[in-house]
Amino acid sequence: MDGTVTVRERYKIVRVLCAGDGYACAQAVDLRDREGRNCLLNVYGGELIKKPVGSFDRLRQCPELVDMFTADDCLVTVFRDTEGRDIDSVFYRGDDHPWRDRIDYADKLFHLALSMTDLPPEVSCAAMLSDNVLIDEASRRVSLRFRIRPMEGMSSRELALLTCDQVKKILRRRPDSPYEELMFLDDLDRTVFPGPVQLYAFWLERRAGIIAAREELEERNDITRRIAIARGWVKWGLGKGRQR
Repeated sequence: MDGTVTVRERYKIVRVLCAGDGYACAQAVDLRDREGRNCLLNVYGGELIKKPVGSFDRLRQCPELVDMFTADDCLVTVFRDTEGRDIDSVFYRGDDHPWRDRIDYADKLFHLALSMTDLPPEVSCAAMLSDNVLIDEASRRVSLRFRIRPMEGMSSRELALLTCDQVKKILRRRPDSPYEELMFLDDLDRTVFPGPVQLYAFWLERRAGIIAAREELEERNDITRRIAIARGWVKWGLGKGRQR
């Protein structure tokens, strides 16, 4: 599609990102925005429009929401677009992000999940999918892209699970991971959190211990640091073995 289609004389379509099965998403320019920023249009039609209308009314409290309206028997939600690389392109096996940066990024992601507690779970869960979790390394910003694909059976618990999945990419087990961090990741795997509030509280409870363990390792020389890390991994491994 070229750039000539305009919705409501305000949103000039730049690119259709996906379309089909009663849902489409398009990138557009908001002609009323003085800075000419992009936005995302989520369009729901057919049977889909019957399900989200009621819950989507709660979207009005979302700061990223620009507009919401019905047109041609479709529901359209408009969100500010955001820049960055998807989380899988930034955090992958072998990346070299310093541990302090990882803590900072994880902290921001947990906080983002917390900020979406009052949003419809169909929206918050879709925003927490991998291709919607964006990292801007230049500004050290973590943001969510509201490309809201239809998702059924979502809940606060599902949002917590999705958040855990994303955080484990940032704080994944690495050769220099201290025992405290290994145990935190284990606990994320085996704990079912009712929602982002409980998950965030758990993170705050464990965050200081992980940082302290990291800082303690930094104060050691290379040999004693390697020994301390190895002991932590052995202790963690023995604990895993007893749980089987």
